[in-house]
Amino acid sequence: MSTIQGATGEWEYVIGLEIHAQVTSNAKLFSGAPTAFGAEPNSQVSFVDAGLPGMLPTINAHCVEQAVRTGMGLNAEINLHSVFDRKNYFYPDLPQGYQISQFKQPVVGRGKITIELGDGETKDVGIERLHLEQDAGKSVHDQHPSMSYVDLNRSGVALMEIVSDPDMRSPEEASAYVEKIRQIVVYLGTCDGVMAEGSLRADVNVSVRKPGDGYGTRCEIKNVNSMRFIRQAIEYEARRQIDILEDGGSIDQETRLFDPNKGVTRSMRSKEEAHDYRYFPDPDLLPLELDPEWVERVRAALPELPDAKKVRFMSEYGLSEYDARTLTSERPSADYYEAVAKGRDAKLASNWVTTDLFGFLNRTGHDITDSPIKAAQLGQLIDRISDKTISGRIAKEVFEIMCETGQDPDAIIEEKGLKQVTDTGAIEAVVDQVIAENPDKVAQVQGGKEKLLGWFTGQVMKASGGKANPQAVNEILKAKILG
Repeated sequence: MSTIQGATGEWEYVIGLEIHAQVTSNAKLFSGAPTAFGAEPNSQVSFVDAGLPGMLPTINAHCVEQAVRTGMGLNAEINLHSVFDRKNYFYPDLPQGYQISQFKQPVVGRGKITIELGDGETKDVGIERLHLEQDAGKSVHDQHPSMSYVDLNRSGVALMEIVSDPDMRSPEEASAYVEKIRQIVVYLGTCDGVMAEGSLRADVNVSVRKPGDGYGTRCEIKNVNSMRFIRQAIEYEARRQIDILEDGGSIDQETRLFDPNKGVTRSMRSKEEAHDYRYFPDPDLLPLELDPEWVERVRAALPELPDAKKVRFMSEYGLSEYDARTLTSERPSADYYEAVAKGRDAKLASNWVTTDLFGFLNRTGHDITDSPIKAAQLGQLIDRISDKTISGRIAKEVFEIMCETGQDPDAIIEEKGLKQVTDTGAIEAVVDQVIAENPDKVAQVQGGKEKLLGWFTGQVMKASGGKANPQAVNEILKAKILG
């Protein structure tokens, strides 16, 4: 927990989030229209999405399954009976004049996730519910000097709204929570988690209070679409509220927008309450009834989730908590590592993946899914270190060539003549030469400065072009200089 220092003492953040995650599905929630990102405006709109009279919604069963799977990933209750409601409000990008959503009877009930904080601590955050709803369209205000345009491609797209309890007490906890939700839904394949495309975005509810006091009046910041913006929006909004309260004012409950260019929030509209939307059950949709046996089949088919995978990596591969967390942060990274580590030194594989491979990917802007170095190739490189074909230093050189060319390590080693020299006779000849050229340093070693043996090792490795086996070099040097 972090506090904010005001003129009248310390204040405490109180933060809750409503995450809107677009369901991974080829069709919308109540129509067969496609959902591809970046399509021409109004090219993915069915009669249902356009709100034409007489059009009836038909539930997309795949979207329901995706919501149930997500609920299971959130350790939440799956409600066998749920109801779709009409949430009534009027806006140009909402052609029906209402949004089909869920209110008092959602498909997923209470849950809980554990977030990891930068200081190594963990914290549980409660989930109030997950409900399914259809997205609205998009109003475009910058295409014409005096008119706004409306793009209905997103109209009817399936969203999962994941509502947290107000359990977070710092901007860092809030962004860690969003990152954990993103990680879970991407592991499950229920949302692609691409915040830049609007697939996952957050409404951030912020209030402040003196430590120990009850909850204050909250303001909601709509549609924040990056971890950095979430932290900035919370920091600004909390400071704004503190300044008002310390000046003797009161906080108006309202909806605000975050301006990332100026780093400020600004008022959008007065915050509506549930009764303002006049929710009522949608008369065109029957209650959603789930078969308990089907729910258990869905549960049995879930993939291993990140928390469980992290624990397994620590126990099965002997990795540190930090390395296990790094490798399991994204499912493709975890899969890549397991392919590299299979049948090999697991810690050595971890070092190569987290340090060398991830470093290269970060420098070049690649993702693990399009890495020019495949898991089998990196595994082959580790094999050549383990069987002493090459030294660790030469392996770094081979790795750089692999990054540039995509070649297999064996081909590079053969082509460049990089095989490690293990012939003690050949190594001994180089050692003799280095000793003969440096009699003064030999005398210093024999006089007690044994640390200079490291210098001799470096000279021998340099003279051999890095190909001499370092262990053999050390043994021969000790035998010849120290006897």
